[in-house]
Amino acid sequence: MTATFTELGLPSPRPDAIRALIGLSLEETAHHLWPQGDDAGCARLVEIYRRRFFEQRSRAPTPDPLFPYAHATLATLEEAGYLLGVATGKSSRGLDAVLRSHNLQDVFLTRQTADGHPGKPHPGMLLQAMAEAGVTADNTLMLGDTSFDMAMALNAGVTAVGVAWGYHGVAELRDAGARAVLEDFRDLPPFLNGHWPLP
Repeated sequence: MTATFTELGLPSPRPDAIRALIGLSLEETAHHLWPQGDDAGCARLVEIYRRRFFEQRSRAPTPDPLFPYAHATLATLEEAGYLLGVATGKSSRGLDAVLRSHNLQDVFLTRQTADGHPGKPHPGMLLQAMAEAGVTADNTLMLGDTSFDMAMALNAGVTAVGVAWGYHGVAELRDAGARAVLEDFRDLPPFLNGHWPLP
């Protein structure tokens, strides 16, 4: 994002201001970070960001790392019979690249990205994910690391659970409606078993 602003000849936003917006669509992020920009300018910002992001990713020596215990936890949940899905502000191309790099292509029953939906906190991604999985709001949980995830969950009528290892702090997640905030990926299976045990 800093490189994008530099290319546009604009002063770069503070890193904490950029991190605070992770989870929103790129279009919304552009308008937040450059409020004086018009629609055409913000569209140009998004175009440059996408190009620069792809260039940086293609030069990266290793794939994006997973959070600690993510792979093992996903395997535990899949083996137990939970239906897993993704609702992300990433593009389909970006999500596919991450899943391929960690051999997770077949773990998620439904994958919803910013390409086909309004950005968070609009509930569209979650509603589509539930429709594809054949589940209802009362047996769906949204796990996320930002207040935007929590707001999307509430807008979709599903349980919002935050994680303490991401971009927004515990208090911010709770204020946004998180029913609980987990401290470690390994806390997820026992939490689910306590609230949504499978038959």
